[in-house]
Amino acid sequence: MKRIESRVDTSSEAYQRNHAAISAIVADFRARQERARHLCPPRDLMRLRSQNKLLPRERLDLLLDPGTPFLEFSSLAACGQYDDEVPGANVITGLGVVSGREVLIHCDNSGIKGGAWYTLTPRKLTRLLDIALENRLPVLHLCDSAGAFLEELSGVYIEGGRVFRNQCLLSKAHVPQIAMVFGHCTAGGAYIPALCDYSIIVRGAGGVFLGGPPLVKAATGEEHTADEIGGADLHTQVSGTVDYAADSEAHAIEICRDLVAQFRPATRSFVPEREPEAPYYDPDEMHGIVSPDHKVQFDHRELIARMVDGSRFHEYQPAYGTTLVCGYAYLWGYRIGILANNGVLFSDSSKKAAHFIALCNQNRTPLVFLQNTTGYMIGRSYEMEGITKDGAKMLMAQAGSEVPKFTVITSAAFGAGYYGMCGRAWDPRFIWAWPNIHMGVMGPEQAANTLADVKIAQLRRQGHVPDEAAMKVLRDRVYEKAERESNAYFATSRLWDDGLLAPTDTRNALGMALSAASHAPIGEPHYGIFRF
Repeated sequence: MKRIESRVDTSSEAYQRNHAAISAIVADFRARQERARHLCPPRDLMRLRSQNKLLPRERLDLLLDPGTPFLEFSSLAACGQYDDEVPGANVITGLGVVSGREVLIHCDNSGIKGGAWYTLTPRKLTRLLDIALENRLPVLHLCDSAGAFLEELSGVYIEGGRVFRNQCLLSKAHVPQIAMVFGHCTAGGAYIPALCDYSIIVRGAGGVFLGGPPLVKAATGEEHTADEIGGADLHTQVSGTVDYAADSEAHAIEICRDLVAQFRPATRSFVPEREPEAPYYDPDEMHGIVSPDHKVQFDHRELIARMVDGSRFHEYQPAYGTTLVCGYAYLWGYRIGILANNGVLFSDSSKKAAHFIALCNQNRTPLVFLQNTTGYMIGRSYEMEGITKDGAKMLMAQAGSEVPKFTVITSAAFGAGYYGMCGRAWDPRFIWAWPNIHMGVMGPEQAANTLADVKIAQLRRQGHVPDEAAMKVLRDRVYEKAERESNAYFATSRLWDDGLLAPTDTRNALGMALSAASHAPIGEPHYGIFRF
């Protein structure tokens, strides 16, 4: 593979302007993330300390192998929702290393409202367990939750059932799970430790019960303490619901680490094929390549050169379908196939994508999609050329793909191009976005003008003369709503991705994701009907 020859002029005015703007966007993102990660109201902090409990991230520090990375998912879930009082949807999820094994972790955020679940909490947990199923990764549950937030009962009820269903499927697939009960597991939450292979409870603090003391009293008139109906001695000596009693949180984590060390050795469907090599070009230069304005194009090869090993890239069909860059590279020693937008998708670039996806499936090469697309090209001449059926070929190839797929949105993600480039609905193993991105069915300008044109046509059919002032109000209202709902924080808050990434963190995140995905077997691709 040849090293990409970069054409970026780091002294140019455009580069300097982009670098300053993107760096400011990334700094704001990191500040938001830090606030979300470490927010703990003084009252909750005092409550935890009075109960001799650790903070959630202190538990993670004890659990994870020293010096190993933790790839957190959806750290800004629920941002801008619930009055910004439920950071991360009140649960921490991510990928880490425990006793030398890659594992997924669910950690209730007991530092906020007792770890209560909101509608987005079980949705985020379901996504974690989906990742576990897709990649055959063990799951460790750090349980300490007050149960469903009472004003969110209807939302938690349906979403919560999916969590337990996924736990059952993991067991069916022989993927191990361990629960550590640091606090209460109430109502449906009691099923989390009950559905795990192993469970550990902290004596005097942990509790597992379908109905806590207040509910039991209300329903039956019986009065019991939490320990009497769900404590460590009851469940480890009488009911057998829990396997181990721990004297402290540190003791529970020690037991968990010992159990993880007993898991059978991991099998791999693919492994690094060469020694990792840092990119030849400085990854920080990505800040100067991408414009904060998603309408300004850039060459994705320049980003690839700052992500992959040695900045080396073998481009496939470089002279055909030039609005889509395809080719092979290595990342942390793993061979990957890359599809990256250099503009709108035409018929030729769509057919090129379908062919390249099939090639990567043939030689078992994981796919990385780098998204910056305004969608598939529209217009009469393009319809005559067959853009719809050629775009469908790309979708069909992707749906039949069996190799792991990973998606990073670097700038724009609009229209059906978002689907073709492996958006959330197309089941990438992981999908991330940069904090500068914009995404939606169409851009704000197109949405505003389209709705206004439809309204004007409707008025004219009814014999009315459109009022220009009223049309401007309509355009402005639609534009403002579309602009607000197309930014990165709106999307990540609703779990449309697995979290936001700073550009310079993308290489490491992809490396961890590739290692995680290698645990699952790769099947034979089976495609549907291609319309020729």
